[in-house]
Amino acid sequence: MVVAHVPEHSPAGRLPRSADHAHSHDFLVLLYAHRADGSVLLDGREWPVRDGDLFVIAPGQVVSFTGPAHEVVRDAWTVYFPADVIRPGTPGAYSSWRAHPLLFPFARGTDRAQRLRIPAAARDEWVARFRALEDELTGRRDGHAEAALAHLTLLLVAVARLPTDVADELRAAREPLLAAVFDVIERRYAEPISLVDVAAELALTTGHLTTVVRRRSGRTVQQWLTERRMQAARQLLTSTDLTVAAISHRVGYPDVSYFIKRFRAAHGRTPARWRAPSRS
Repeated sequence: MVVAHVPEHSPAGRLPRSADHAHSHDFLVLLYAHRADGSVLLDGREWPVRDGDLFVIAPGQVVSFTGPAHEVVRDAWTVYFPADVIRPGTPGAYSSWRAHPLLFPFARGTDRAQRLRIPAAARDEWVARFRALEDELTGRRDGHAEAALAHLTLLLVAVARLPTDVADELRAAREPLLAAVFDVIERRYAEPISLVDVAAELALTTGHLTTVVRRRSGRTVQQWLTERRMQAARQLLTSTDLTVAAISHRVGYPDVSYFIKRFRAAHGRTPARWRAPSRS
């Protein structure tokens, strides 16, 4: 596990030379841009970088900057860590790091937003999280490995709780129709809505809406609706003590058995088993 800080207004505060060029890592990477102005490329797709942006970068994703890295991100924190550091010690507990609840944000793939926003009021708190992790790793006091893992776990819990504004990212990518679809999903995913309801709100036929969304995103409206509900369910499972039945109703599934079936199909385990590791 490595933590790197790029101090603002410091001649020594520079990103590694490789950061100025296209590169990838075998690690999971969190990049928090506390002070930034420019763009970063993830797998060839350009993302503007602003103060408070948090990038979640999966192993193998190619990263580069459109200008000198130290000019794009003037004050930033980066954490590199192998997936196994956060997985339980029991062999075979997960078939892949992608199945771990706290690592799910890294497994979304390039078809989903990899940039999250830290609210302005919470940014100092996020800096404190990174600084505490750095302090444990550099101080190397007794128990530092266990303390560093605890700080990393809390950091990943905070990442998992951040909302993803997919509609905003689609508008930035000049996809107004898809953005409108996600606006409807975001407002109404907690209701028992269907493709018919989404199409009616947008004054489109279900056939036309299905064709356009599938062609431009590779998924159907129902698949995106299910994914949003699953995202909400994961957040509630890790951040509340609500029962599975209560969570089912909160994310738009009146039938608890159907919710459990859908959750297991998406995650390979029941909601109760998903919740257990994040509480250990």
